[in-house]
Amino acid sequence: MSGQPLRVVLVDDHALCRNGLTDLLHHRGNVQVAAALGDTDKVAAALQEHKPDLVVLDLRMPATDGLTLLRRLRAEGIDTPAVILTMSDAETDLAAALRAGVRGYLLKDMEPEEVIAGIERAARGELTVAPAMTLKLAQMLQQGTKGSDRKGLLDSLTDRERQILDHLARGESNKAIARTLDISQDTVKLHVRHILSKLNLSSRVEAAVFAVESRVAGESRIGR
Repeated sequence: MSGQPLRVVLVDDHALCRNGLTDLLHHRGNVQVAAALGDTDKVAAALQEHKPDLVVLDLRMPATDGLTLLRRLRAEGIDTPAVILTMSDAETDLAAALRAGVRGYLLKDMEPEEVIAGIERAARGELTVAPAMTLKLAQMLQQGTKGSDRKGLLDSLTDRERQILDHLARGESNKAIARTLDISQDTVKLHVRHILSKLNLSSRVEAAVFAVESRVAGESRIGR
């Protein structure tokens, strides 16, 4: 990969994980680690100082868990996109992360190349979920949205919302969608909020998988 390196901040209470991931990203990815922290109290200052493309958070940390930290950062007005990197493959943790608005959910037992690729995709604005979690995510979305229920939710979308949902299914960022459709990013954000509300979903990741699952089920082509 060429071009400017993506910049990330790593947050993990285990020094071995921080150092190992820092070396991995430096030597095998196009990623610059601006800061690697074990102290969650220093994260806000680091994000404000370095302004990275992404913050990678461990889920389980003794002082403050990753999602609590993320909610605290959002309350302070820090909107750096976040990815969870964890050992937990629990469906409840995935659901909680999606509700918190993370851009991705990766597992520490993934192959190194998969972790690098996932972080790079998320930093570029794409959605990323560990392959082992995609079935669980699909099952979560299918609950209460099967058959006519799913079709009814899709039918509630306007043509423009269906078009944007189609782009979300490809993992595109707001910026990319705005450029393709020749509309502003604020307009895209507004449409995404409406889509999530109408589909009873909590995040772009859920919306993307919902769209893909709908296509697989043959119920409708998303875009018109």
